[in-house]
Amino acid sequence: MDAIRCQALSRSYGEVLALKSLELSVPRGAVFGFLGRNGAGKTTTIRLMTGLARPSSGDAWIMGVKTTDGDDTAKMNFGYLPEEPAFYTWMTPREYLAYIGKLFGLNKDVRQTRIEELLDLAGLLDAAKRRIGGFSRGMRQRLGLAQSMIHRPPVLFLDEPTSALDPAGRKDVLEMIDRLRGETTVFLSSHILADVERVCDTIGVIHEGELLLVAGREELLATHALNVVVIEFDSNDLPVSPLLLSRLGEISWISSVLQEKNGLRIQVSDSNLAKKALLPLILESEVTVISYQWVRPSLEDVFLSISTR
Repeated sequence: MDAIRCQALSRSYGEVLALKSLELSVPRGAVFGFLGRNGAGKTTTIRLMTGLARPSSGDAWIMGVKTTDGDDTAKMNFGYLPEEPAFYTWMTPREYLAYIGKLFGLNKDVRQTRIEELLDLAGLLDAAKRRIGGFSRGMRQRLGLAQSMIHRPPVLFLDEPTSALDPAGRKDVLEMIDRLRGETTVFLSSHILADVERVCDTIGVIHEGELLLVAGREELLATHALNVVVIEFDSNDLPVSPLLLSRLGEISWISSVLQEKNGLRIQVSDSNLAKKALLPLILESEVTVISYQWVRPSLEDVFLSISTR
């Protein structure tokens, strides 16, 4: 059984089709990145999957329980962190988590144990007696993530959890998500490509309400390989000799040669042939190679390639 499943899930607002017949399955234990620009339909999708909004058509299930027909038992199967979580700011983190635990029916002993576990996971033990109103945005996001996990849900929905955070806050939240790997299925909606690339093992790309693809992170990057090698030379061999540049320009499987400050950036049309022949060809020119590296595409390269087709 998949942790999350959607079948022909759609939502219209008047004449605007916000989500177009979504077919999606997310396996248990995955950290799934739902990637798209602002306005692509990410939040709409999460609200439909969690039962917070009704679809125009189609259905969704979380851990086998249908969420699109108002089944109240489904709420025990997931936790949800909206982009801007709201708190009772006069409470302390310990008081707030106790309140949320009561809403989920946790008895006192279980509740107290769980609160201490989550404060530790969120790095908020030292701030447990402070008022939430004085917290930074990053501390609030970590507390929001903790409250979404109070009832040990098997699935977590995180809507733009690092949006508007400073680098330190983003790092803390991403590390917290990474520690959940393998224990909890995480559905992470974001437009920040670097964050998705860092923590997600499977990625779906949504654009204008339509799911364009779903693939493993490594598969996605390999499929969109850039076929570019960057070579750095010893300073004594710079600038690059015109003879070497001329030889490279005559080779049919070399598409372009760009001189850079420390060497060359070479794009090839046949990466398999280049991996066998390029380095020996370079070394024949009796230059000292400091580094020789095939450029790995970033998720940004992949996203721009897919979303502009």
